[in-house]
Amino acid sequence: MHIPDGFVSPAVAIAGAAVAVAGLAVCVRRAGRGATERQLPLAGLAAAAFLVLGAPIIPIAVGTEGHLLGGTLAVALLGPWLGPVVITVVTVVQAVFLGDGGLSTLGVNVVNLALVPAAVGYPVLLGLRRLLPRGSMGVAVAAGVAAAVSVLAAAALFTTEYAIGGTAGLPLRTVAVSTIGVYSLVALAEGLVTALVVRALLTVRADLVPVAPR
Repeated sequence: MHIPDGFVSPAVAIAGAAVAVAGLAVCVRRAGRGATERQLPLAGLAAAAFLVLGAPIIPIAVGTEGHLLGGTLAVALLGPWLGPVVITVVTVVQAVFLGDGGLSTLGVNVVNLALVPAAVGYPVLLGLRRLLPRGSMGVAVAAGVAAAVSVLAAAALFTTEYAIGGTAGLPLRTVAVSTIGVYSLVALAEGLVTALVVRALLTVRADLVPVAPR
């Protein structure tokens, strides 16, 4: 899902950077108001965990890789404002130190990996939490489904970005089929991992899960 340098046009990269800066400005401002002292150490631990989760697990033939994203888990544990900030830090570290994604496309990657879970995954999580049976299992299932939906939304957005300004010389159909196909599998894995982590935390430390039933 990390878009490398030269994969999309400068116009798409600049547009992604503008959206990322605007979205993160809102997230940082709101996170600064609502973050608690208890959340800050959790944010650091979460960032380290997401670096591990983000290790590539499935190669994609079009120059990117398939991997767990962790964005919806981040917003489930840290909220829709602090969660994207943490994922952004992880995305920057991956680009600068691990070579995952390009520096020129960093804004686009932040949009796909950090902002989509807050804009798509979190509302789905809240909606499903109201519909599913009340209790820890209902919240875990809601988080898992939301994570899967978020991954698919990010994959669809990735494909759209390439359709608008792809410069890698690959047919759009190839990019769409390979990306959405692989990330359909990743969505299942991400949903399962997210549900299991949320369920485990609800069992031992429900206070660390803001979306837990009260």
